[in-house]
Amino acid sequence: MAYWLVKSEPETWSWQDHVKKGVEPWDGVRNHQASKFMKEMKVGDLAFFYHSGKERAIVGIVEVVREAYPDPSDETGRFVMVDLKAGRSLGCAVTLKEIKDDPRLQDMALVKQARLSVMPVAPVAWEIICEKGKGKP
Repeated sequence: MAYWLVKSEPETWSWQDHVKKGVEPWDGVRNHQASKFMKEMKVGDLAFFYHSGKERAIVGIVEVVREAYPDPSDETGRFVMVDLKAGRSLGCAVTLKEIKDDPRLQDMALVKQARLSVMPVAPVAWEIICEKGKGKP
């Protein structure tokens, strides 16, 4: 199993929106590196759901339930989407500041490439963040 982080502006698509829907396509990604990561996602992989914008915090966990397939909103046919199922909310949000302040998490793509909307998360970082969010790894 691999771990990921997906980012969304809560005003556009929030964790609460995803929970209400249950399973929803993660579409509209137009960054080639983020799209490459989406193509690597496998059914059963888990991802942190991150609220970008003013909140800047990991708030929940989603599961990949359908692997990459063409994003119909992309007229070029180059970009994909995956289906993500809402899992559980973290007991408390883990902020970007908390992540940046933890020396064990300095190699995270979230710290190094903050603008990337889909990124891998190392298993050790996954466990640390789950602990910070009072979730089970």
